[in-house]
Amino acid sequence: MWLTLAANKILEDRVNDQDSPADSETSESLAEIQNFTLFVSSWNVGGITPPAELNMEDLLDTRNELADIYVLGFQEIVPLNAGNIMVTENTSISMQWNSLIRAALNKTTIGHQKAEVGESQKVYPLKRENNSTHFDCIISKQMVGIFITIWARTPLLPYIRHTSVSSVGCGIFGCLGNKGSVSVRFCLHETSFCFVCCHLASGGKEGDKRERNANASQILSRTRFPSDPFHCLPSKILQHEVIWLGDLNYRIYLPEPTTRSLVNDQQWSTLLQNDQLKAELREGCTFEGWNEEEIEFPPTYKYNLDSDDYYGCNDQNGKKGKSRTPAWCDRIIWFGKGLKQRQYNRSECKLSDHRPVRAIFTAEVKVQCQSTEASENLVKMFDNL
Repeated sequence: MWLTLAANKILEDRVNDQDSPADSETSESLAEIQNFTLFVSSWNVGGITPPAELNMEDLLDTRNELADIYVLGFQEIVPLNAGNIMVTENTSISMQWNSLIRAALNKTTIGHQKAEVGESQKVYPLKRENNSTHFDCIISKQMVGIFITIWARTPLLPYIRHTSVSSVGCGIFGCLGNKGSVSVRFCLHETSFCFVCCHLASGGKEGDKRERNANASQILSRTRFPSDPFHCLPSKILQHEVIWLGDLNYRIYLPEPTTRSLVNDQQWSTLLQNDQLKAELREGCTFEGWNEEEIEFPPTYKYNLDSDDYYGCNDQNGKKGKSRTPAWCDRIIWFGKGLKQRQYNRSECKLSDHRPVRAIFTAEVKVQCQSTEASENLVKMFDNL
């Protein structure tokens, strides 16, 4: 059995050395389409360090059928204060989140790992097990408060290649990482994917939407992935199958009392007719050609901590602060012909003032067909060694 697998891998590598992931006519003729399941989630955790007992199984929905690949995006994994904005990565915090994710996906009980002084951000976990239900982290990357981590079933690892990251800062001075994106590109078999994890400009005032649109335009124009002299790899976001996730921060075009009343009555359709991002998707400006599944869940922002009540819905002891009208700030949108969204909902984790959103996609992936005759010849070659 292992000889056949080795032969198939050698054949695939030979084809990959000659062809690009998706563009070669030869590759087209030898490829078939297979479906893979992608789980995607985004959560603004409000600068709160995850407690050791935090159970991620509800967010990851591990009680149901497991996906092939998990893409998790976070915003504000550190408080966005002056000190943290100048530090791109905090390895200790990112490792804590990865440890919790690994425990949930692989049903293990583990403690937080401590990063050594000067240790650079790594890919976790490093352990490899030949188990179809075991998941490994293929890449994780942080830029200030934005963090993306991607996990795949262990048997898929040999077929995930050309992994790279591109970060774009759109925050203070138009370049710092308190706002912006971290994007990851990789090829699964012969199909290239891009996942954009973002945190766009906040605020519900006039003009704030234009700043969010400007952030998104900068991310699209400034994100670049490295090219490869031996493969025609796409370098821009829209040249891939793309899923964009994050705290996009778009608000609702209605007075606050009207919005709160409609939220209380669960009038999602009326609210969404006045949603800024839905308007952008309809008008086809910043997000021309992008798609979002129908929203059938309550706004994800802003909640009182550890509560089901929206901020400002109670008297709060007479204290007055900034107004925070409920909104669907946390979103997942997609671009590409090979993606089909099957699910779109939210988790009820109450760690922060945001509720996480999550989606499940079916992705069409081009898989290289192996020649049975060539495989048999290679197996004979191994037998004669």
